[in-house]
Amino acid sequence: MQLQLTRPICFFDLETTGTNIAKDRIVEIAILKVYPNGNKESKTWLVNPEMPIPEEVSAIHGITDEQVAQEPTFKDLSKDVYKMIKDCDLGGFNSDRFDIPLLAEEMLRADVDFDMKSMAAIDVQTIFHKKEKRTLGAAYKFYCGKELVDAHSAEADTLATYEVLLSQLDRYPELENNVKKLAAFSTHRRFVDFAGFIALDEEDNEVFAFGKHKGKKVHEVLEKEPGYFGWILNADFPLYTKKVLTQIKLSGLNNKF
Repeated sequence: MQLQLTRPICFFDLETTGTNIAKDRIVEIAILKVYPNGNKESKTWLVNPEMPIPEEVSAIHGITDEQVAQEPTFKDLSKDVYKMIKDCDLGGFNSDRFDIPLLAEEMLRADVDFDMKSMAAIDVQTIFHKKEKRTLGAAYKFYCGKELVDAHSAEADTLATYEVLLSQLDRYPELENNVKKLAAFSTHRRFVDFAGFIALDEEDNEVFAFGKHKGKKVHEVLEKEPGYFGWILNADFPLYTKKVLTQIKLSGLNNKF
């Protein structure tokens, strides 16, 4: 089955220094861009994270400090990466909860105004977990009948993710071959930011999804407790979360005038 597209979609995968979205950095990024006419292009970059890669992490993806020492930083690559994904939808495996939030952080650190408002994002892992509840290697075996060689290689994982999605469309006729519908199906909860600190309630109001104000409307909290905004801006929250919170606050101020 071919994926029905109205615009390009970029499947991507990151290898990183760890799993902390706010602090860890990318060491490898692979992108597979699929066009509506079926054409594809791919690109893989090794990235100097400007911080040590822990030995236990190198043991997983095989990328060491020595390998990336002379590679460009993400800031050096950011414009090329952004150019490749601009005006595209995104696809990945566990991308909603990890790859997209971390990519957004790296983009903002590089002064690229990365915004997902016009992008649909398909998380193939979520579709898989809703249907079968396994790992990428098991998904590849289950859907494609092949062993995933070089797992934790960004390039191999990216290609496998794309092939798994095509096989999922073949296997589940109830899945609509439409990027926006697949993105909606592969979403766990509706969040305004990537890291899941600000969510949307049933009436599409922005609400805090953590802490003492969990479930409360953001604009009401910021109005009643202005110091909470400053605390979040100065605390160890992801940059994109801070950006979204600032946009909500400014929107509230504009509505008063």
